[in-house]
Amino acid sequence: MAKAPRCGPYICGIDAALDVVSGKWKGLILWELDAHRVRRFAELRRGLPGVSEKMLTQHLREMEEDGLVHREVFAEVPPRVEKLLTEHGRTLNQALGPLGAWGSERMRREGSEVVDLPRSHTARHPGHQPRACAPLLRAEVLRTTELHRRA
Repeated sequence: MAKAPRCGPYICGIDAALDVVSGKWKGLILWELDAHRVRRFAELRRGLPGVSEKMLTQHLREMEEDGLVHREVFAEVPPRVEKLLTEHGRTLNQALGPLGAWGSERMRREGSEVVDLPRSHTARHPGHQPRACAPLLRAEVLRTTELHRRA
C-alpha cells in the first residue's frame, strides 16, 4: 500500500511540520544524527534502542525524500553508506528544541521514567538520553533525571 505524498494542503504550519516529523522515531533520528554528525545504519540502530530495522529504513527513506537526511554512498568494497543531516534537517532539529523542553517539563511534572540504556550502550554514547529530542536540552534532561532519581 503506497502512502500519499506529503505535500498538503495543510491547515497551518504546525500541520505541515508534523507531516514531515510524524512517526515515533523521526525526532530521535534527527537528534542522533545531530549529536554524531555522520552515522551508518548499524550505528543509528544501536543508538535507538527498540527501533526495528524495517521502521528505521522506512523513516530514513521518508526523511531523505523530505530533504532532511542525506545518504552518501562510497564506492568501496565492502560498500559504505553514511547518513547525515542536511541544513534543512538541522533547522528542523533546532525547531524541535522548544517541543523537547515542553516534553522534559511534562516528564518532570508527571514523574515519568527515562529509558535506562544498557551499560554497553552508555559507554559508546556518554550522556545519551534517547527521549531528549533536541541537542540543546541534553544537560537539562540529565539534570532533571538526576533530580527525579534523588527524590
